Formats: sequence, C-alpha cells, structure tokens
Amino acid sequence: MIDDTRHTFIATAAFGLEGLCKRELMRLGFEDAKAELGGVRFSASLTEAFRACLWLSCADRVLLVMAEGECRTFEELFQLVRNAPFSETLPRDAAIPVSGRCARSRLMSVRDCQAITKKAIVEHMRSAFHTASLPETGPRYQVDVALHGDVARVTVDLCGDALNRRGYRTWNGEAPLRETAAAALVTLSGWHGDTPLHDPCCGTGTLLIEAAYRAARRAPGLTRAFDIEKWPYADARALREIRKDAEEQFDPGLIPAISGSDISEDALTLARRHIRQAGLEGRINVFRKDLRDLQLREENVCFLTNPPYGERLGDRKQCEALYRQMKPLLARHPGSRLCVITSHPGFERVAGLRAQKKTRLYNGRLECNFMRF
Repeated sequence: MIDDTRHTFIATAAFGLEGLCKRELMRLGFEDAKAELGGVRFSASLTEAFRACLWLSCADRVLLVMAEGECRTFEELFQLVRNAPFSETLPRDAAIPVSGRCARSRLMSVRDCQAITKKAIVEHMRSAFHTASLPETGPRYQVDVALHGDVARVTVDLCGDALNRRGYRTWNGEAPLRETAAAALVTLSGWHGDTPLHDPCCGTGTLLIEAAYRAARRAPGLTRAFDIEKWPYADARALREIRKDAEEQFDPGLIPAISGSDISEDALTLARRHIRQAGLEGRINVFRKDLRDLQLREENVCFLTNPPYGERLGDRKQCEALYRQMKPLLARHPGSRLCVITSHPGFERVAGLRAQKKTRLYNGRLECNFMRF
C-alpha cells in the first residue's frame, strides 16, 4: 500500500536558520511552510517529503510528526503515543529504535520517556496487526520523543544520517564548519554564482563545495541514501524519479570561478580530497597562500570565510593579527565584498571595518555573528 495522504512534517534547523529553511521549502513548492523555534513545519505526502530531504541545504533533518500534545504524567504520554497512527505508516516488521529529549518538563527522565514510548508503540502495533510479537527485522523507523515544558512531540525521522552528511567529507580537520551551516553562509552572503568566490581561510573546503553545489543546481543529498527509501509504504518508483530529475538538473558547467587558499598544507590536502569526493575535481582551485600576500586576478570577488576564532584554534593574538589583514585584502580587490562568520565580539574593531549587515548564528555551540562588509 502506497501512502499518498498528507502528513505534517518538521524540517529541523539550527537556531537562526529557521527563516532560511522556510524560504527553501517555499521555493520547493511547500507553500504552507511555517517557521518555528528549531525548525519549519509543513505538510506533504511521503513522496513530496523525500524531495525536501534531497534538496534542503540548511536543514538538519526532516521528521514526520506522529503525535503532539500536553503530557504531565507518564500515563498521558503513554496514551498519546498509543493512539498515534503508527500502523498506518510502519509495517509489522518495522525496526523501531527510540531516542528522547527533555527540556523543562515534569517528565525529566529521558530513559523512562523512551521506554514508555516504545511500549506504547509496540502495544499499538500488536493490536493493529493482531499479532503477539513484532520481529523488528524490517526497515528502520527512528522514533524520537521530545518533551519541552508540558508538551510532547513524537516523530519519525525520514533521513537516517543527518542532512549535513552529504557524503564528501570523510575527515573534518580542526574546527569544522558543518555542511548545512556552510550552505547557509553561502545564502546569507548574497552570492548567486554570477561572480568569483574565494575563501582565504578555506581549511578543508566545505564552504567552497557548498557554494559550487549551489551554483551547479546540485541537490545536497544527491549521492546519499535516506531511510525513507526503504519504507514499503513510500512510492519507490516516484522516489527514483525525483532522484533522476535531480541528477538531470546538476550542471557543473554553471560553476563560476571558485577558489580557496590557506596557510596549512595539511588542510589543503583534505580540501582537495573532499573536492574530489564531491565530484568537483577541476571545478574548484585551492592553493597555499598567506592572506597577507593574497592577490587574485579576478574582479568583483565575494570573499566568504570562516577564519579561526581564537577560542579553539591557536592564540587570540594570532587570530587578531589575521583579522587585521581583512581590510587590506578588500583594498587590494576593488569592487569586492567580504563575508565573515566569527565568535570574536570585537572583530569589527580589530579588523577596522564596519559591517553593513549582521546575522546572529551558532557554529556548533559557539554564538557567532555573520557579517557582510
């Protein structure tokens, strides 16, 4: 049985990226997308939700909402889950791992909430399928029970690995920028693929790859698998057609001049490996160069970078010395712009620049500002 009914989904996103994620969903045709703290809610069929998994660049996961409601006791949680329509989406042999999270809830035992949720699902499935046991030998349906205050939300993850796992990055190096965050920075920079882009502190190349994907109309999830593709109630043929359409849209010939530089040869070695694994060899140029000596031939360059912050890498004085080279870099490239993410509260003062626009974001657990100069 193919499930073509409409469901409620949530595309989770890091703090500050909910608006970007909403705009992405609306561009994909999900006109009812509504941003909320920690994500964006939208309605779709399972087939349509797979398209969101494949194309969203800033979201962390796509979750199918199974139940939501106030739960002040474990019994209320049990009944909420027990009455959710799991048997309409999960087959009898579904593997059902359960994860949990609690924040400011009366039900603060995550382990107990997980156990109660699992028990309620099992009882529901046994009753619906008229069976005494559930083999759990089939496809995985990762269930999550999240309690915030007195409200519980029970979801099933369509993705498996988080959406930032594009498949090209096999080693992070130091202080890595997640792929989803890098894609968000490309969007926030205002770069549309019509001018050269350069990262003067490119590290292992994540920003460069995400920019190239955007320019080439390459679906972020094009070469990875998703749990939903193994679900029997999803239309496998329709999912294959969505993948095929994404493959046909990918055009590396649209990538403009994209390049990166760094002083670390080890980081550049990883960057070249990641570029190759991303299928972009020959499309992105990376080279070793001190930022003080960087001079590009191109004009109207978008400099987009995630420099060291002085918190996890090196000494703060060394980082500030690097920041002071940003203004001369712009001066050497008239007509160009600089976009920087940093947790350093005095970046503008140290760099001698005043941002035209600031956006508060998080890089991991670090509160940062993304600034355009």
